[in-house]
Amino acid sequence: MIQDLVIAIVYIGYALTVLLLFGTVLTWVERKQAAVMSDRIGANRAYVRIPFTQVKLVWWGLFHGMADGLKMLLKEDWKPAAYDRLAYMIAPWVVFTPVLLVFGVIPFGGTLDPGKLLSALPAVADWFGERSYPMQIARLDAGLLIVFAFGGLSVIGAMLAGWSSSNKFSMLGALRAGAQMISYELVMGLTVLGLILIYGTLDLNAMVQQQSGLVLGFLPAWGIVYQPFAATLFLTAAIAENKRIPFDLPEAESELIAGFYTEYSAMKMGLFMFAEFIEIAIIGALFTTLFLGGYNLPFLNDSGFALPGGHVVPLAHGTVVVLQLSTFLVKVLAMSSFQILIRWTLPRFRFDQVLMFAWKFMLPLCLANLVVTAVVVFLLQR
Repeated sequence: MIQDLVIAIVYIGYALTVLLLFGTVLTWVERKQAAVMSDRIGANRAYVRIPFTQVKLVWWGLFHGMADGLKMLLKEDWKPAAYDRLAYMIAPWVVFTPVLLVFGVIPFGGTLDPGKLLSALPAVADWFGERSYPMQIARLDAGLLIVFAFGGLSVIGAMLAGWSSSNKFSMLGALRAGAQMISYELVMGLTVLGLILIYGTLDLNAMVQQQSGLVLGFLPAWGIVYQPFAATLFLTAAIAENKRIPFDLPEAESELIAGFYTEYSAMKMGLFMFAEFIEIAIIGALFTTLFLGGYNLPFLNDSGFALPGGHVVPLAHGTVVVLQLSTFLVKVLAMSSFQILIRWTLPRFRFDQVLMFAWKFMLPLCLANLVVTAVVVFLLQR
């Protein structure tokens, strides 16, 4: 139906806008948060001067991100003398595109009823009729598997970039990236198996819906309440998967210049860097969906607030939609800021320590958590 297509286009536009905005803003957050943690002013050099005046608009350093983008767009697209042209050209997109696609299976709100939302426009409301749509681009029963399938494509992109550059340092960075990302993908997969046992589904929207109640009468029924240990392991593995400090060995500037994208310049290099910042938001969105109740706000449902004691505060459909969207975005922003806080807090591991940490420390803990979860779920279901 044409109505379904319109809603799908709106959702896709919303997702692209949110992700690109997060990727841009997080470049500024990283600078500004680092400055605050270091007790300095930070990002305040780029500015826009009002014409014919001496007034400079600094705006807390927000123009730095714009300046970086312009610089990458205007720089020479330099290419190495000997390289594999096809692989070299597609590698940045193989890294960048899957990061965007992952958001397609993440529910970013509850149920949207266009007829109610656009009741002030009778013709449009009648056109949509009684149709309602979950706020999720791709409503797949195996959404969690899609997340890991797309996540695995980034490994191929990193390896392509290093190999196609015909540079031994790039290849070394690609080998490091491949070994690290594969190791921590396994850890991430094992951490969510406990949630699958608890919720009995791979559908991310169904998982979020099951996190809408309360535990023990006062705790939100979020995944982090059921699986606090798995939440810690998942976030650690996700940061390592994104190659962020303290796990940034594939791009260690002091040893490898820029790792697997050493031979890239201009906007091709920008795609690698931009993908990393967007992935910060994706990790925040996944963590929010799996462990923080997604778009759920305590006591909020599709009709309003249902407070303890039987008190009900009805809300308009548009208000509920805005609250759910805002709740999800605030949680994602908080998790993104937390990842940046970790980046500026912890020292970097050696590469042998990175792999040993995955295989000798985190993997046994994930298996132990899975066994305990399986036993508890089995005993509770008897």
